Amino acid sequence: MADGAALVPVASYSSTMPLNQIDAPLPATLKKDPKLANNWKTKSGEQLTDAELLAMPDSEYMNEKQLAAFRVRLNQLKNDILANAGETTEHLREETVIVPDPADRATIEEEHALELRTRDRERKLLKKIEQSIIRLDSGDFGYCDETGEAIGVGRLLARPTATLSLEAQQRRELKQKMYGD
Repeated sequence: MADGAALVPVASYSSTMPLNQIDAPLPATLKKDPKLANNWKTKSGEQLTDAELLAMPDSEYMNEKQLAAFRVRLNQLKNDILANAGETTEHLREETVIVPDPADRATIEEEHALELRTRDRERKLLKKIEQSIIRLDSGDFGYCDETGEAIGVGRLLARPTATLSLEAQQRRELKQKMYGD
């Protein structure tokens, strides 16, 4: 891109976590802030903000500080999911009261079913997070499984468990749409 703008893809999944536990969505386009270009040199990876990660030069892609920043994000997401799972268990135990009204009972059962579906999605996300941490350890994190090219910091900020570049993901989704699963 000639103007230095970096496109940030919109995540293709809906979040199952409350909005206060996930980062605010990134705008469709973000420009590299030249004022932040060298901030990464004086901070540890754990202290870097999204804007500072995006402002890093392309030559520094997946350096130690970026890897440390993504490790912290993945571990935080993992801990949040595990905490939510514990809360769900407690919540389901507390509400095992017998309710005589069938409408109230149906409402409670529907809420429990919704909560369990949400936790099932988070369980699947937890597997992806653990795979991403393994990829961090092996040095494969940040690179497309199909093409080997860089996934991009913007996409990884939006979806830290991404294993495909935006183009490869679009091709895969198009094939699934055309031919089914």
